[in-house]
Amino acid sequence: MAEVINMPRLSDTMEEGTVAAWLKKVGDKVEEGDILAEIETDKATMEFESFNEGTLLHIGIQEGETAKVDTLLAIIGDEGEDISGLLNGKTPETPELEASEETKALPEIKAETKEVASETQDIPEGVIVVTMPRLSDTMEEGTVATWLKKVGEEVEEGDILAEIETDKATMEFESFQSGTLLHIGLEEGESAKVDALLAIIGPAGTDVSSVAKNFKVVGATSEAKQEETPKKESKPAEALKSEPQKETPRTTTNSSSPNGRVFVSPLAKKMAEEKGINLSQVNGTGENGRIIKRDIENFTPAAQGAMVGKFVPTGQEDFDEVPNSNMRKAIAKNLAKSKFSAPHYYLNVEFDMENAIAFRAQYNSLPDTKISYNDMIVKACALALKQHPQVNSQWFDDRMQLNNHVHIGVAVAVPDGLVVPVVRFANEQSLPQIGAAVKDYAGRARNKKLTLDEMEGSTFTISNLGMFGIESFTSIINQPNSAILSVGAIVSKPVVKNGQVVAGNTMKLTMACDHRTVDGATGAQFLQTLKGYIENPITMLV
Repeated sequence: MAEVINMPRLSDTMEEGTVAAWLKKVGDKVEEGDILAEIETDKATMEFESFNEGTLLHIGIQEGETAKVDTLLAIIGDEGEDISGLLNGKTPETPELEASEETKALPEIKAETKEVASETQDIPEGVIVVTMPRLSDTMEEGTVATWLKKVGEEVEEGDILAEIETDKATMEFESFQSGTLLHIGLEEGESAKVDALLAIIGPAGTDVSSVAKNFKVVGATSEAKQEETPKKESKPAEALKSEPQKETPRTTTNSSSPNGRVFVSPLAKKMAEEKGINLSQVNGTGENGRIIKRDIENFTPAAQGAMVGKFVPTGQEDFDEVPNSNMRKAIAKNLAKSKFSAPHYYLNVEFDMENAIAFRAQYNSLPDTKISYNDMIVKACALALKQHPQVNSQWFDDRMQLNNHVHIGVAVAVPDGLVVPVVRFANEQSLPQIGAAVKDYAGRARNKKLTLDEMEGSTFTISNLGMFGIESFTSIINQPNSAILSVGAIVSKPVVKNGQVVAGNTMKLTMACDHRTVDGATGAQFLQTLKGYIENPITMLV
């Protein structure tokens, strides 16, 4: 059966998109996960991935054309399938339709879009159903971190409704409608797939209970909706008796939900992370057992020890379950895809760091100046990449893209995993400028304040574990990059110079390369150029 693909909302503020390039053409086979097109949003040009399999039967928006979100983008189905019914009244040359025309001319398409489908009732006039938005190109589900509005409050267009945790960051979600917040479909801390019921907005006093109850999106499932069928019905009676608190998770002092999620305010969560407190050991005193600021302030290690002693006898096996965050899920998915799709190989080098150490000391003697070895490596890589564009490339099924610009991704560890903010045009920036940018990105990354723009578009990536004392390691390529450089610690050791064994300082680096784009000799030549800059850093200033 043919599937209608609409213009996706690839950012929280996106209202329309422009097709920059089609990666598939009519008649091509499409697999789930294939990149269909590159779409230019209000923030960036992003790859749009197909969630369907079949043959590309129709393209509704040509390259260079712009259309509103949810406009017909493409149709995928079985080869030779008749899609005339879906195209009734619509041609590729007219991708944008007025809402009234779309309703009249495209009844079948309406059934396939992210609209409410109810067999029992109509939506009251003026009522708008707000669904979980797709706030990043790889987002499949979102978690409501915080509601900024509550039921009964007035909402103006442009107001921030909620903070939503995606696979990349926690982002503010802006309302595109005005009215009264009549219903909340997901409580704070709950997760649901993209397009699940998030909220209902409409005229004050409107009864939307039937709308919420019968809400349905074609091709989407909501965890919140599934919770309407109590899990206790599928449990044995004895199990229910042993776990009475799980039937009503919001009325107990235990702050955990049935699926293991802890209900906690953002401030309390941050305080707990800073103090190293295990939230599963904290009793919430807020509304419905929610952990709040005072619970963290009043929590003591003694209280934690007492709880452990009470519930976990000595010698008994024990473990804590931590639900995977959206970021952790995305990291697992993307790195597994990279590791098993890109043929990795590794090049190992060891650089003499004597001159680099002396250079950094002299540079930092300047007033109000402080650069790190990592800043020097970023700059050196950027200059070397300009001379070796093959290493600064990207692989596509039908072509190789050699980038003339150099955007260096710098891996930053955060509590939920790893993010890669991007230093743009790094070859054109001075060492202090690079240092200031990396320091700013790292600080905001740990507070989840980076924007999507700041984490996209890298052409090469650097991962540095030298500050942790790691001498040598390998990394997985951050696709669509063709290579990633792993940087180890500077080690003091005996070295041979001019036939004599003397004290020296060296650093080991390992570059993982995608053999589809970077041959062994190409990677080796890049590292030779990099060696020249690192071992003679004054050349970076020439």
